[in-house]
Amino acid sequence: MNHSSIESQISNDYTTARTGDYEEDLKKFNWSLLIIEVILFGIGIWNLISATGVQDKSLGLYKSQAVWFGVGMVLTAIVLALHYSLFSRLAYFIYFANLILLGAVLVVGKSSLGAKRWIGVGGFRIQPSEFMKLSMVICLAKYFESDQTVGGYGFKDLLLPALLVALPCGLIMLQPDLGTALIILLTFVTMMLFMKIQPITLVAIAVTSVIALGAVWNFDVLKPYQKQRIVSFIDPTSDPKGSGYNSIQSKIAVGSGQLLGKGYQKGTQSQGNFLPEHHTDFIFSVFSEEHGFVGCTILITLYLIFMMNGLSVAYQSHDKFGILLALGIMAIFFWHIFFNMGMVMGMLPIVGVPLPFLSYGGSSLVTSILGVAILTNISNKKFMF
Repeated sequence: MNHSSIESQISNDYTTARTGDYEEDLKKFNWSLLIIEVILFGIGIWNLISATGVQDKSLGLYKSQAVWFGVGMVLTAIVLALHYSLFSRLAYFIYFANLILLGAVLVVGKSSLGAKRWIGVGGFRIQPSEFMKLSMVICLAKYFESDQTVGGYGFKDLLLPALLVALPCGLIMLQPDLGTALIILLTFVTMMLFMKIQPITLVAIAVTSVIALGAVWNFDVLKPYQKQRIVSFIDPTSDPKGSGYNSIQSKIAVGSGQLLGKGYQKGTQSQGNFLPEHHTDFIFSVFSEEHGFVGCTILITLYLIFMMNGLSVAYQSHDKFGILLALGIMAIFFWHIFFNMGMVMGMLPIVGVPLPFLSYGGSSLVTSILGVAILTNISNKKFMF
């Protein structure tokens, strides 16, 4: 066999080996979260078409939502082509870049419905506060990954991470956006539950939180309409045509769905425009009215399967950064689902929190898709593509 023949044989063997490796990687690839994500988005776009079928025949919000989903899928491919450890190296850069965007919102942001939360980019509007949720989780995971505190975290040890959370929360409250600030704060608390914290520190945090809540209520940190929402949560009938209107109409929609629902595009509350913001915050009300208890059970089951798969990623991860990153991302999803469903059923105050993959909103959708992409990356623990 001559030299060229040997080279050719080696080349063929190498190509065959690499092809076999790629096929083996694809067989082992964990597709579960991506599949559930697509199913939930499919339900969401189908529900959005119904929710906007009356007043949105020309605008086609579902088309815009589909475009954002496409953007999210492109970003997913990019994230999967990298290793999630890259987020550890870029954590603080990502955090401070997003913090600058939050500051820019207050200066050059676009206002809508009395709030300034968006920045115009080309023909699109992005909401930096949505991306801040992921940025915060990445930053906290990095901080606690490299921290070497022995014997549990004391109150002083948590001052810096608390400051990292307080800065974006403060900027977001100025927009104002109570819901997003609350999600970030609760995500931080959830991540802390998985850290070793000294008992005395937990007591100190609890006392500080109670004092802070009193200050928030008494020193006009909350806007008057935000306070009224809390009052209306306790007694919606105190202002049935004002702050209590959304809650009352939402509960009517959810309750009227009964067992099997009224049918697709046959919900009287949404189709009659009695239900406000039924394509964003109250999208679950639309789904409940049209598909009833059975449909809601199926949807909630899908979310439960999604949550269990996400938590298994954290459980199976072998490094601290991966564990904390996965837990933080799942905390974001949990609190979104918990608050959205709770508020539309009148069990929680209305704070304007979207339902992942169902509520209309480009920044919210892309943030959710990026969260799933990072979880999938952690799950597979290798470079793909």
